[in-house]
Amino acid sequence: MGSSSSSYAPKTIYLDVDGKVQKVAFSRHCSPCDIKELLCSSSNIPRNTAIMMVDPEGALVSIDPTMPTNSPNSLYKVISLSTGQLGEKEDMFQNVLSQVAEQFSRAFRINELKTEVTNRLAMLEKRVELEGLKVVEIEKCKNDLKKLRDEMTSRGGGRVGNCPCKYNFSDDGKKLNPRRDVPSYPKYTLSQETIEALKKPTFDVWHWEHNEMLSCLEYMYHDLGLVKEFNMNPITLKRWLLGIQENYRSNPFHNFRHCFCVSQMMYGMINLCNLPEKMTLTDMGILMTAAVCHDLDHPGYNNTYQINARTELAVRYNDISPLENHHCAVAFQILSLPECNIFANVELEAYKQIRQAIITLILATDMARHGEILDSFKHKVDSFDFTNEEHVTCLKMVLIKCCDISNEVRPTEVAEPWVDCLLEEYFMQSDREKTEGLPVAPFMDRDKVTKPTAQIGFIKFVLIPMFETVMKLFPQIEEIMVQPLRDSRDHYEELKQIDDAMTEAQKKKTENMSLGGKKK
Repeated sequence: MGSSSSSYAPKTIYLDVDGKVQKVAFSRHCSPCDIKELLCSSSNIPRNTAIMMVDPEGALVSIDPTMPTNSPNSLYKVISLSTGQLGEKEDMFQNVLSQVAEQFSRAFRINELKTEVTNRLAMLEKRVELEGLKVVEIEKCKNDLKKLRDEMTSRGGGRVGNCPCKYNFSDDGKKLNPRRDVPSYPKYTLSQETIEALKKPTFDVWHWEHNEMLSCLEYMYHDLGLVKEFNMNPITLKRWLLGIQENYRSNPFHNFRHCFCVSQMMYGMINLCNLPEKMTLTDMGILMTAAVCHDLDHPGYNNTYQINARTELAVRYNDISPLENHHCAVAFQILSLPECNIFANVELEAYKQIRQAIITLILATDMARHGEILDSFKHKVDSFDFTNEEHVTCLKMVLIKCCDISNEVRPTEVAEPWVDCLLEEYFMQSDREKTEGLPVAPFMDRDKVTKPTAQIGFIKFVLIPMFETVMKLFPQIEEIMVQPLRDSRDHYEELKQIDDAMTEAQKKKTENMSLGGKKK
């Protein structure tokens, strides 16, 4: 009973009111609001005024039934917050409140950041799921793209010389560009054997499907450190490579497999010649990207045809390397797409230099400039200086030329099918030239050229002299690149001797048959 009665006993505190002791008693069951009214009345402060209570040391005392009691020797003081006389303790309190508010603000920003990161992760996860598209869906997408391209081409119309290109420059700049949210080619894990083979000129390019070639090219960019050097988004690299592949035509020779062939040979020469030790990673990126883009949208008819037939490309580029200029233009149209721009994170001035260097290399692949470029390199090679920008540029031009026409460096079983492809493309052009009444080059005429005659002169007077000049700077290429060219030359000379012997035998047989007929 005693404990029960004591819980109802009033609580007493002592206040300092204008220098006098004021005793205040209240029930332990009063609400904080009632206690505040009582304190206001006891301290001669109007009701409903915001107040606070402090002890003799200036510490805040909580105004509620649980507040600690005091004695007449340790008086509490009630202060009106509306009077503005809070003193230093009030300023401190306000500072604490401000700091708390700032911490809350920071916390909210962190939450916003967390929300943004979560949303981005969700988007990336969705893209990864999209990469698992079924083959049927991939093919349907490609077919739709092809139909759309054909439709755009048919609408373009009015092309001079009847040499259609996927990009119609005269149609107010409108062009069909590859747009796809997520690259659709599957990810291949390359075996160690394939990785090693990729670095050698003996690599057999005929054993690979397009999707596999795309994965190999992607690997080359990662392996050379180009993705890191140019801060490339790996997804953007995939989109760019897919856009490149879709903008090579299905020609017998100048197709995406040729693009891969040239790019793989460039990758092989970079490794064989230890170029990363002598040149910059930017130079490696320029060499690889120029190789990948060097024949984009090739129509299957060479510059001679373009100029003689007065095609749109020849007119546009004033008969000056019309195809090579077109390859450059298409390359940078693809790169102009944000989703395909592998150089998006490169500073503007650096990008301008990269762009100019890539254009220089692609234009160097015009065989009409072969003598000029090789002569320039011959004058530099004996005193070559890797710190001389002009020397390095000339070397890069020669390297892309070597890679572009390097098929005969490869083993015979890999190289010879390329000759058949090239002759098929040549014959398509010469047949068309005959139909249109245009001049026909003898080396492209199906009635005059044979495989040995097509190759012997090219190997002896173009390939071997150029590769032997490069060999002066990089002696290590002799065994793996120059000697195969000499073997290939000997191989075709033997074939020519056989062909000549067979032709002579057939000629004598015909003559004998003629003589026999006359005797009768």
